[in-house]
Order: sequence, then structure tokens, then C-alpha cells
Amino acid sequence: MENELHPISALIRRRRAIFPNSYNDKPIEESLILEILENANWAPTHRMTEPWRFKVFRGAGLERLGNYLGEYYRSHTAPEAFSDMKYNKMVHNATRSGAVMAIILHRDAEERVPEWEELASVAASVQNMWLTCTAHGIGSYWSTPGAILQAEEFLGLKEGERCLGLFYMGYHDLGDIPGKRSPIEDKVEWLR
Repeated sequence: MENELHPISALIRRRRAIFPNSYNDKPIEESLILEILENANWAPTHRMTEPWRFKVFRGAGLERLGNYLGEYYRSHTAPEAFSDMKYNKMVHNATRSGAVMAIILHRDAEERVPEWEELASVAASVQNMWLTCTAHGIGSYWSTPGAILQAEEFLGLKEGERCLGLFYMGYHDLGDIPGKRSPIEDKVEWLR
């Protein structure tokens, strides 16, 4: 079968952003969350700075996260721009999820590499998590609400750390979702 994709290519092409409103109630086992995190830990890292850190919300932690996001939105939104629908979405996206991870950049204290390289490493670690979720039928979504990007105190971040968003995870019943990409040929120039 010449046209069959290698399993890793098929997995990469199946990865999608699956939003919390599509998650069902099936719990994600802690052992699987640990596998997802362990795969994140194997991302490329220049000079072995390993700049990724994660804070995992489960159970009552999901309620605290949802309440924080909703109240941040309420307190930072002008009354005329406030939307009950958006508020409720922020609160309930957390509790609909099987788990949510805060994605943290932990800068190398010696700054041996430029920050952009560590950002790239964290993004690669998130891609590893996303692919692992896809392989296990778990939907996931990297979200960057302003509330979490300003959550140093809520998250208990240390000096040199900042939050890069939330990684929502949950089982879903959507099946395979067709992908949308323009042809790679439109994005590559061969220099021979």
C-alpha cells in the first residue's frame, strides 16, 4: 500500500483543536495524564534548559480555575461590554474538562539561550501533549485568555516564570474531523 501514511504522519494530520463544549463526562485517568506530561518532557530543548512547567487542574481545582477566569473577566470588562454568555463559557469550560493544564515558561536563570528558543521548546512540549491526547482519543485545546496570562498570583508563579495559556483536555464523541490546510507547495521555495 504505497499511499498509506506512516503512523506518525497519520497522527500528526489527525490532531485538531477540540473545544471544551464538545467534551463528554468520561474521566481521564491520572496515569494517562502522567504519560501526557512525560511526553511533554521529551520536547527539544537547547542547552537542556527544559523550560516547560505545568500546573494540572482536576476535580475541585477545575472549579477554582473556572471561578478565577470568570471573575477576572467580570472585574476587567466594562459593564457595557460584559457578556453573560462569555462569562458562563469561561467558568464552565474548566468544569467541562477532564483536566486543564496551565502552560508555564520557566526561563533559564542564566539566560544561556534567547527567550524565543525557550518559547519554542515549550510550544514543542505542548505539541507532544496534543499528539499524545490525539493518540488516546482525547480532545485538547490551547487557549490564551488574558486572565490566565496575568495569573502570576493565582498560579503561584516564581520569578522567571510566566503563563503561556491553558491546555484543556477531555474525551469527546466527535470522531475524526477533516483538516484544513493549504498546499505545502504554496509555502516552500526549493533552492537547488
